[in-house]
Amino acid sequence: MAIPEFQGIGAQVGQSVAAALSGQTTVDQALQTAQSAVERTMKQAGYIK
Repeated sequence: MAIPEFQGIGAQVGQSVAAALSGQTTVDQALQTAQSAVERTMKQAGYIK
């Protein structure tokens, strides 16, 4: 991806998915956590107003 934040976003989403796969959280919670983290990162970077 051509945005510098992509690597960090991938790590955040990967951690959420790993938590769901290991049973530490539900799939729904993992998706919600990942979505919130990505939105926060994109807002901080100025992609979302």
